[in-house]
Amino acid sequence: MKKLHMVRNPYPGLLITFCGMDGCGKTTLINYLVDYFKARGIEPVVTKQPTPAVRQTPIFRTFMDSPDHDQYDYRSLSLMAASDRIQHVHSVIVPALKEGKVVISDRYFYSCLANLKARGYEEDRWIYEISKSIVKPDIPFFVDVPLETAISRVRQRENEKERYINVAFENRLCEEYHIIADEENAPLLSSDQELEKTCEDMYTVVEKIAKKKGILNAISYKELSPHLYARVLNYLQGFTFEDCENLQLTLKDDLGIDSLTLT
Repeated sequence: MKKLHMVRNPYPGLLITFCGMDGCGKTTLINYLVDYFKARGIEPVVTKQPTPAVRQTPIFRTFMDSPDHDQYDYRSLSLMAASDRIQHVHSVIVPALKEGKVVISDRYFYSCLANLKARGYEEDRWIYEISKSIVKPDIPFFVDVPLETAISRVRQRENEKERYINVAFENRLCEEYHIIADEENAPLLSSDQELEKTCEDMYTVVEKIAKKKGILNAISYKELSPHLYARVLNYLQGFTFEDCENLQLTLKDDLGIDSLTLT
């Protein structure tokens, strides 16, 4: 089995990607991860692949929305998407990484490979050559969920209630994502559990890698919230509503929280 060979991220920024089937929970986890970074004073760059330049084309919409694909060869869409991803990495992701930013991408080059293989193009090698021009994510998350759950979630979306879904293809796609995640030794997040547990698994991985790159300090998410909450709660005990209206709370003087502890 041939593996992807991407360019290791040489920049100070952190690249986190999410791949998986439609309805797997990527958007929800990305939103939680954005809030996680914002709570630590970091404004991440959130982006998506493929870009609207591809998503709005007739060929893309045909393969997404219609059972009739005879008018197009899927390779033409795959090549278009791969080209779009290269340009997107070059024009959006790399500049942000050079500036030391955290970049979170909804889908990445792995999705291109998974879709190509799931549609039966097992022998195509061009995609592996293209991957050599793509920056390898620092954290390539794959989100996993039973197919029936993913389809149910898609059907709950107002504009996708009647969307055509090829169940056999989605099964193959799910298998390909598992294979790629295993080959890449990438974190596999299950969204078929309590959201809090999935987020905890995600934050644990993010902290480990982000600290190595100097993006986060040594305070973990498990320590941060309870630590500050207990000290603030203790300080406010006994205050009335009128007291709180006129409260001038100084974190450093009153609570002993300096910038390192707060970050």
